[in-house]
Amino acid sequence: MKKMFVFAAMVCALGASTGLTQAQTTGEKPAVVKVDPSFDALVSPDAKLELVKTGYGFVEGIVWVQKKGEPGYLLLSDMPANVIFKLTPDGEQSLFLDRSGYTGYDIWRVGFIQNNGRDKSDPKYEEFPMIGSNGLALDAEGRLLIATWTGRSIDRIEHDGKRTTLAARYEGKRFGGTNDLVSKKNGTIYFTDGYNGMRLRDKDPSKELDFRGVFMLKDGTVTRIAPEVETPNGLALSPDEKYLYLNNGGLKIVRRYEVQADDTPVNPQIFFDMSADKTPGIADGMKVDTKGNLYESGPGGIWVISPEGKLLGKILTPELVANFCFGDPDYKTLYIVARSSVYKIRLNTAGIP
Repeated sequence: MKKMFVFAAMVCALGASTGLTQAQTTGEKPAVVKVDPSFDALVSPDAKLELVKTGYGFVEGIVWVQKKGEPGYLLLSDMPANVIFKLTPDGEQSLFLDRSGYTGYDIWRVGFIQNNGRDKSDPKYEEFPMIGSNGLALDAEGRLLIATWTGRSIDRIEHDGKRTTLAARYEGKRFGGTNDLVSKKNGTIYFTDGYNGMRLRDKDPSKELDFRGVFMLKDGTVTRIAPEVETPNGLALSPDEKYLYLNNGGLKIVRRYEVQADDTPVNPQIFFDMSADKTPGIADGMKVDTKGNLYESGPGGIWVISPEGKLLGKILTPELVANFCFGDPDYKTLYIVARSSVYKIRLNTAGIP
């Protein structure tokens, strides 16, 4: 009961301090927090967040797979387990891909050490190396694209199950830890890379690139883009693919770029700044709905921002959000991966597959 009271008080405090309107919640389920009246058209005020499955180490990249004439399902990365799981909307789970990130056997040497978010005095406190895959996406042909993180590459799973490495180096030097990615309809891939795929991060002796980077993979060629972003993380494209969104993790800032005819992003602008909010949570996963609204992980949960850069509302979550995707056949369910759990909430507007 004490825990429930603390969570409810936190939500009430958020509403009081910002003048927001919040939906009623049940127990520890998060609230739908409305900032702008138009938010009701995207998420109903009484929408409930449901727990799909819990018990993961640290769950990250997630994507919905919908094949014609077949039930859809989710694919998601569990980083400490170094696997990609297949998960149905009702929580039935199976193994999709083992050794999804690091494919070697000396796992005690790779992946930075993370914990499960509990206090060290808690008997349930755990630490583990983050050795598995991170971001997942589908290309225009429905093939799975993987940011392998500790594998330090961008891989693709072909229709016959074969695994192909699309990119592992920039100017002859290995990536440090591929993080997130998004694919255009024409096959061009944008992805982010950092030091976190290595045990000692930027001080690791296996480091080859001396910067965190954002890259474009087109026709087999890797080009560096957006050098002004020092800590790149999540990526998303607008519905017409004329804009690329890029955030920078702990700084909690989202930039928007104009995408040229050759796919190169230019003219970076600060699109949205969440840095004033000190609630736990960083800028990580991003997605866009069919109306062009940006869904951005941030302090307290998921922030929903209009194409004009206006905050419309939030979906508060009991665990820190890492990533999410739109799913179900109508793409009106938002599936959220947050630390040890997968949640879902129904929306009124469809997302971009």
